Amino acid sequence: MTHNPKYKPTDRMVSLISDNYQLIQVMSRFGIPLGFGDKTVTEVCSDNGVDCRTFLTVVNFMIDGFSNFDSTPEVSVEALMHYLRQSHIYFLEYCLPAIRRKLLDGIQLRTSDVSFLIVKLFDEYIKEVTIHMEHEEHTVFEYVKALLNGEKTDSFKIATYSDHHEQVGYKLKELKNIIIKYCPQDADTNLLNAALYDIYRCEDELTSHCLVEDCLLVPAIVRLERESTTANRDC
Repeated sequence: MTHNPKYKPTDRMVSLISDNYQLIQVMSRFGIPLGFGDKTVTEVCSDNGVDCRTFLTVVNFMIDGFSNFDSTPEVSVEALMHYLRQSHIYFLEYCLPAIRRKLLDGIQLRTSDVSFLIVKLFDEYIKEVTIHMEHEEHTVFEYVKALLNGEKTDSFKIATYSDHHEQVGYKLKELKNIIIKYCPQDADTNLLNAALYDIYRCEDELTSHCLVEDCLLVPAIVRLERESTTANRDC
């Protein structure tokens, strides 16, 4: 949890959204629907079976700009994993496909000019993000599931995991530069600008997503690894 967190369990959930609309996505990924009236954060989390401490840790972690943070062992790994899995679904099934549709409508795709390159680079970026998230789902998350079940495994260590994040962003930076510098003259300006805006927003959300994994999930898994090692040694 952050030192002197901005939001506390007794705050009304509607205040969080009024202060920062981006927290709608955080709520959605924790499985919290709209329509909670004037209930407090504690009440809304309880109604939806969400671990309140983990929810507020993620919220305050993001609001504070990933500073002023003190890791705590009381964060629920299960709740954090659910949040991250729902984030993957959002990016792969909604956010990135929606941007691709805007790009196609905006650039009036042809195979003979820069419009083809724009779509090609974006498709390559989607592929890289997909591979990265599938690796997390099938390797990292399954490893964590085994740890939570008390199963001993030496096939993977979380220390090897964080290296993957920095590799994903380069192609998106290249794509943004091409759109800005070499936009087709006959492109639909409003649609292409909207797509470019969404690319920047998606990039920010993916950065936040990776930081939650690196700064919240990884330390929690390190603790699980230590607990598992200690338990196995005592057996």
